[in-house]
This record gives sequence, structure tokens and C-alpha cells, in this order.
Amino acid sequence: MSSYTTITPEQLKSRLDAGEKIHLIDVREDEEVAQGMIPGALHLPLGQVPQQLDQIPKEEEVIFICRSGYRSDQACQYLSSLGYKGTTNLIGGMIAWTNLP
Repeated sequence: MSSYTTITPEQLKSRLDAGEKIHLIDVREDEEVAQGMIPGALHLPLGQVPQQLDQIPKEEEVIFICRSGYRSDQACQYLSSLGYKGTTNLIGGMIAWTNLP
């Protein structure tokens, strides 16, 4: 069974505010990321993930982001099934991120 972790927007914001360098991958489509991304995130649409595995660190934590958390959840399930160790899903996605105080 594949397994991966989750992170809340609050936890991610506090780690980024502390200056931590984190691998972030935004799996939304072009028109969605045009509305804004978390600074430092790599844009890699979900449909391109299987062709871009070399862009994704296999042994390090990588936080996946989408609009609501559903597509990033799919990315985490897929990658963890391939043996990726640090896949992490941002709970609530960009909707939750943009609603942070």
C-alpha cells in the first residue's frame, strides 16, 4: 500500500516563513497557476507528472499543491506507489492557502 504524509497550509507557511528550503510542486493547469502560485513552487501539471519523474526528488520531502487538495492527493498516491519517499499533500490546496490570515 502506498503511503504519504499531509501538511496544513499553516504548517507550510510557518516553515517557509522560517526560511526552510522545501521542494514544492504545483500540479494545477496553466490557467490556474496564472492566478498565483506559492513562491518557489515548480509548475508541473498533473498530467505531465509521469513524463517528468526526473524533476521530482525521490528520497526528499516534496509538497504537492493543487486547487483543493484532490489532484495533489492523486500525485502523492501515484508517486508513493512508485517508491517516492517524501511525498506530501497540501491539505485544502490553494483555496486554503489563499485563505490564511
